[in-house]
Amino acid sequence: FYSPYSISEAMAMTYGGARGETEEQMAEALQFYLSQDELHKAFNYLDLELEKRGEGAEGQDGEGFRLNIVNAIWGQRDYKFTDAYLDLLAENYGAGLRIVDFEKDAEASREIINEWVSDQTEERIKDLLPQGSVDELTRLVLTNAIYFNAAWTVQFNEEATADGEFILPDGSTVTVPMMHQNESFRYGEGADYQAIELPYDGNELSMVIVLPSVGQFGNFEGQLDSEKLNEILEGMQREQVDLAMPRFNIESEFSLKNVLAELGMPVAFTENADFSGMDGTKNLMISDVVHKSFVNVDEKGTEAAAATGVIMVATGMPSEIKEMNIDSPFIFLIRDMETNTILFLGRVMDPS
Repeated sequence: FYSPYSISEAMAMTYGGARGETEEQMAEALQFYLSQDELHKAFNYLDLELEKRGEGAEGQDGEGFRLNIVNAIWGQRDYKFTDAYLDLLAENYGAGLRIVDFEKDAEASREIINEWVSDQTEERIKDLLPQGSVDELTRLVLTNAIYFNAAWTVQFNEEATADGEFILPDGSTVTVPMMHQNESFRYGEGADYQAIELPYDGNELSMVIVLPSVGQFGNFEGQLDSEKLNEILEGMQREQVDLAMPRFNIESEFSLKNVLAELGMPVAFTENADFSGMDGTKNLMISDVVHKSFVNVDEKGTEAAAATGVIMVATGMPSEIKEMNIDSPFIFLIRDMETNTILFLGRVMDPS
């Protein structure tokens, strides 16, 4: 379980500082086919549209519907980021620069970021940045958090929930609480699947469930792409459905570093990365992209949360190695570094 939108938005903020080959690889891997200017405007538009959802609707917990999407960037104290990059993030993602001190206290900085993520997700996503993920070389962390809480338009009757069998991939079964209702839903089916759409209160968002035929899950999942999904959605129509489905609760966490590199943007994670749009230099690279997510589905509705963090570090590329062999007379001094007071001064002509 993960949030494609959270990952895409966090990576889009990062992409705003990419240049050269790094920018080209990220665009291809992430399928960012709009120009830089248009892409960030598009994300801004999406955020503003999603903010409008759920007015007057109910949440799973009996309180109001919530769909909150927030961004923040956390920069090293006294590190110089370009005004253009900071303006880009502020104008399109509502992400202001928050100052922390990774150099002097990386652990305290990590805790500050994690606490912010927890607050934004109603404490469902804790410890987004694992211990050791930021250190004294970290210069910037870009974060996105998303929280969703909504009631079903047609809720399940808890009294109708009863134990039922659920078939596992190996063909064995387990007994789980199965929710039941008989209602009119958008429904579709094909040779190897069934699909249903369950709307949330307000009828602006929904959960779509696609059920591959028994024994066909692996094959079906391997063929499921955006084109296939659109085909499924377009083929659905309203039907009376006798529905049974399990309650479920999932928590996930993983690193996206290897996945993104395999998708075609490996240079972003190396010392050859070019994020000069962020700070005017080529001294930054991505050290990791971390993601955590949570979902709980029951008779009343759905609560879900996710967060993504992109960790940027100084490349630490060594400059040309210099050699110094002190094998002839030399001068030396001992000084106070803050005031530059020279306390001792001398020369060594013959160290023997």
